[in-house]
Amino acid sequence: MSGEARAPPRGEALAGIREAGMAATNGWGRATWALATAAMLGTSAAHAGVIRGTLEVPSAAPASDLHPYPGRAGSMPSAGTVIGAVTDAVIYVARVPGTPTPAHEGDHPSLAQRQQSFVPRVLAVQAGSSVDFPNFDPIFHNVFSVSPTKRFDLGKYARGHTRSVRFLKPGLVNVYCDIHSDMAAYILVLPHHAFTRPAANGRYALPALPPGPYTVVAWHPDLGEIRRDVQVPAQGDAVVDLRY
Repeated sequence: MSGEARAPPRGEALAGIREAGMAATNGWGRATWALATAAMLGTSAAHAGVIRGTLEVPSAAPASDLHPYPGRAGSMPSAGTVIGAVTDAVIYVARVPGTPTPAHEGDHPSLAQRQQSFVPRVLAVQAGSSVDFPNFDPIFHNVFSVSPTKRFDLGKYARGHTRSVRFLKPGLVNVYCDIHSDMAAYILVLPHHAFTRPAANGRYALPALPPGPYTVVAWHPDLGEIRRDVQVPAQGDAVVDLRY
């Protein structure tokens, strides 16, 4: 009938979802994709809001001579460590309602050893995730942690090899190399999926969340933690700008 709204066929809707998914390359894309998916499949987009904003940090400074752990060798030039980089922050909500969706077993985030550094320096994962530790350097590394959240020692392994560790318990894991004293990284294990890392310009967007009150947390290995309370609307954005 003319003038009557018509829902697109399911095939068209799914095609639209796939197209939207191709654009989901960062936090902003993922949030938009979540809302688009709900709308296309006929679920209520009125029950999803997005927390987004900008994180500001002081000017970052290089510190290539940082030695967090007294290792036993320094076999090649290090890429150095930038202190205070905005991309080293993790932004998340302190709690999500209901039972968190389990981590996807097929997803293996990577904490690589490259140019005698851990890349990325900070990695955020959901509890239950397995992390790969590939070695791309022409030297041996020995990745380990003595953090209560997860203790492990992967032993020495050469270029082209990798090891994996599963993180079941939420908390912070400090990661080092037993051979190279200038290597350090951080794995922040969170109990749910509602987290992200900001882009180089500080902009961030969390996955779509049900409406209600939340506490937004920004954690940074060099700058500490800040918290802000926010009310997520039934539809649309909640803008939370954060500043250290």
